[in-house]
Amino acid sequence: MTGARRPIIGLSTYVETARWGAHNARAAILHMSYVDAVREAGGRAVLLPPDDLDAGVLELLDGLVITGGADVSPAYYGAEPHATTVSRADRDAGELALLHGAWERDIAVLGICRGMQLMAVAAGGALHQHLPELLGSERHRPGPFDRVVFGSHEVELAEGSRCRSVLGDRLTVNSLHHQAVADPGKLTATGWCVEDGLIEAVEDPARRFSVGVQWHPEESDHTIITALVQAAARR
Repeated sequence: MTGARRPIIGLSTYVETARWGAHNARAAILHMSYVDAVREAGGRAVLLPPDDLDAGVLELLDGLVITGGADVSPAYYGAEPHATTVSRADRDAGELALLHGAWERDIAVLGICRGMQLMAVAAGGALHQHLPELLGSERHRPGPFDRVVFGSHEVELAEGSRCRSVLGDRLTVNSLHHQAVADPGKLTATGWCVEDGLIEAVEDPARRFSVGVQWHPEESDHTIITALVQAAARR
């Protein structure tokens, strides 16, 4: 059976100790929800473990998704770590190399949760390190750190933005994060939590497709992931 080549979408991965079969070892892993969302959108997912030696793999990719996960090291935005901040040096270095390389090549990029925060930091911005201290609310991460419990709230999107053209002016999103973008740097904030004004989406209007969202579309509405795959197909 033949057909048009599906756009190849790179997905950054975690490195964690995992169990499967008789194995208990360090592994490059990622939730299948990311892979399923890319496949359902017409793309071909390729997993990218942390690697900071070069960004040459981008020559083989049509699009890039920086996925969720651990906190970005505050050293990248000149801050001391909060007591709750847990970063992964391998992911920071490897994903920053991919992100800057993708921007240089104008490859379609989507940052999800941590991925959006990394985009802001890479663009010269900064993060809020612990939202409960800032907002006095657990709206954005209602459960404990060792459990996956999503919050829910509304997001309003800016008129004229890429996000609004794809998602409409307002939507209800899931939420699982204790950090957030305080300063988007050279990126443009284009989405905000209706209840507290927290930045929920960023983008670079000068690039073909460079969008970050704070929520987890891979676990709910895949529309923004579909838009990423469609932009990648036009590379």
